[in-house]
Amino acid sequence: MLNEDVLKEFIFECEMRRLSKRTIQSYRNANLRMMKYLEQEFHITELEQTHHLAIRAYVQYQTAQGLAETYINRNMIAYRCYFNYCIKENYITNNPMDRISKQKEPIVMIETFNDDEVKRLIGVFKGPRFLDVRNQLLMVMFFDTGMRNSEMCDLKIEDLRDTYIRVMGKGKKMRYLPITPFINKYLIRYLRVRESYIKDKLCYQTEYLFLSQKGKRLTPEAMEHILKKAGEKAIVRSHIRVSPHTCRHFYAQSQLKNGCDLYTVSKLLGHSKVDTTKRYLQSMQDEDLMEIASKTSPLMRLK
Repeated sequence: MLNEDVLKEFIFECEMRRLSKRTIQSYRNANLRMMKYLEQEFHITELEQTHHLAIRAYVQYQTAQGLAETYINRNMIAYRCYFNYCIKENYITNNPMDRISKQKEPIVMIETFNDDEVKRLIGVFKGPRFLDVRNQLLMVMFFDTGMRNSEMCDLKIEDLRDTYIRVMGKGKKMRYLPITPFINKYLIRYLRVRESYIKDKLCYQTEYLFLSQKGKRLTPEAMEHILKKAGEKAIVRSHIRVSPHTCRHFYAQSQLKNGCDLYTVSKLLGHSKVDTTKRYLQSMQDEDLMEIASKTSPLMRLK
């Protein structure tokens, strides 16, 4: 069986499982690049011909090209998922990826916004207009919930409860985040302005919390643009990327600095493994860790 034909089956399977468009595109592109290399270097076009030595050579080629370890490991996840599908369909009996080790990733120091930058970013959008009120709530929720961009876009009015927000995360896993007093202040205002804004308009997607100027669901690209625009006006340090994910970094590190335990932060972020959350702890400065230790001193709690 031709690898490219089986890949089409695999992608269809991913679509049936309702994986995100970004994940499916990543799986498709990574496997296509791998198959192209195997064909050019080893004349391998069929699934039955594919072996771990050829794939290992491709991984080594990517390393020689100077590609980051994290990028190569993401690609390897895509290969593994593809071959796991082939095993499930009884096309092959063993996954060639089982004999290939992951790249050792360096510890990356994650630098995010400082408190003053966050205050300026939230203060960029002022005024009574619908778009300004919406954008200000958007900024507040990014910083005070740590939600992913796609999760924010998918929020519906029905996901709001009196004291918490219901979030559908990666892998269709549900989690719950508190509506803090800070969020509630801006949320009440937005819902009032939103109701007035859509009253006389022919809106088709009003079930979503965040709406575009035309009343449609706000897209991840639009949210990224809003943040980028805010970053320019707030004069954020040039080496700090103004993006939803950087807001997520700020949320995680702030929670840890304020004494929230690693396991709770992991659950709030929707991480499937605590190891993923540990990256934020590793990126904190020594003075931050000493401040946390001072707050949680065992003897200070004795009376």
